[in-house]
Amino acid sequence: MKDILEAIQSPQTTPADFAALPLPESYRAITVHKDETEMFAGMTTREKDPRKSLHLDEVPVPELGPGEALVAVMASSVNYNSVWTSIFEPLSTFGFLERYGKLSELTKRHDLPYHVIGSDLAGVVLRTGPGVNAWRPGDEVVAHCLSVELESSDGHNDTMLDPEQRIWGFETNFGGLAEIALVKSNQLMPKPAHLSWEEAASPGLVNSTAYRQLVSGNGAGMKQGDNVLIWGASGGLGSYATQFALAGGATPICVVSSPQKAEICRRMGAEAIIDRTAEGYRFWKDEHTQDPKEWKRFGKRIRELTGGEDVDIVFEHPGRETFGASVYVTRKGGTIVTCASTSGYTHEYDNRYLWMSLKRIVGSHFANYREAWEANRLVAKGKIHPTLSKVYALEETGQAAYDVHRNLHQGKVGVLCLAPEEGLGVRDHAKRAEHIDAINRFRNV
Repeated sequence: MKDILEAIQSPQTTPADFAALPLPESYRAITVHKDETEMFAGMTTREKDPRKSLHLDEVPVPELGPGEALVAVMASSVNYNSVWTSIFEPLSTFGFLERYGKLSELTKRHDLPYHVIGSDLAGVVLRTGPGVNAWRPGDEVVAHCLSVELESSDGHNDTMLDPEQRIWGFETNFGGLAEIALVKSNQLMPKPAHLSWEEAASPGLVNSTAYRQLVSGNGAGMKQGDNVLIWGASGGLGSYATQFALAGGATPICVVSSPQKAEICRRMGAEAIIDRTAEGYRFWKDEHTQDPKEWKRFGKRIRELTGGEDVDIVFEHPGRETFGASVYVTRKGGTIVTCASTSGYTHEYDNRYLWMSLKRIVGSHFANYREAWEANRLVAKGKIHPTLSKVYALEETGQAAYDVHRNLHQGKVGVLCLAPEEGLGVRDHAKRAEHIDAINRFRNV
């Protein structure tokens, strides 16, 4: 790995040099172990500790197949799916790997007693398999996390509908929280030249997810003038939704849980902000009963911030805790678009406020290659910025996942893999200088 890192850091290294570099037999990777899937049995979700289940192991370099690439990972980041994997909720990811392993002789590689996790990366292509023409060794890349086979007609209008659609590093093995990752070549995109490795690695999953959910016609199809309610607006996902709303001429109504998080939203340019903790919203009277009076109080507060208007779109991801309120406060004919359920998967809402007001609930999951490419292009153009707040070493990934699990973080947290320190990998210093305040705004809170 030392020779690979030296080649990446040298400006004289050519594509031929990268292609000639010998691959190591093994690499360091963050894993969960199949024989530990019951280690948290009987515990509540909050009690489960990723620091106990995530391991830094030395694992063999996987075989490279057709249409694939091996990438030297300079940096990665922690997403909520890494937390789910680490606490084995809602189920163990080894079931995903077992099913994928049954698909073909080649996919058997993924069914192992360990799972290399991680759904983001920024790094350098080391090898490409047969049939790869668009990328070559030495290319500086980021990867989105959609893995598809595209052997069915179902996926050719929208690859997210492919029956063999998976999230790389979550439903497949050899993910990005490692020194080397295995990806399909159609996961690769150019690394934004003005960003460091860790900055470039942080937007991938959440930026693409927010783009499809909010901007794309496959999601809410946001337009100029829309009022958009964004839950967790300073978080890993919501911070990108807030940026897309502002960049697209919409008005974000940012829901946060502390003054510190409210300040982050103001730094992004948002003005309509609700601190749900300070204002004391309790949408559930108890575990089984919601409180419609609190929905109404919340809706009234929104109208105070919008000049009397209800929201056109609700950007949903908390799930059970907030979904009843989300359906209620959406305007007649509006859209609730949901991509996750971090507070619980069993959503309850009063259907009268949906059906009689002609509202829509739209499910949205990650993004297809085109949507991910457009989202990355906006980052490369300096229209959307990373929301990186803190960076950990690879061996500290357990702590990073713990912090995300306990919501102790802001925006995204990055992980250095091969990169020996922060700040490396910047190629366009002029563009960086132009956007440096926006790049660092989550760092300086």
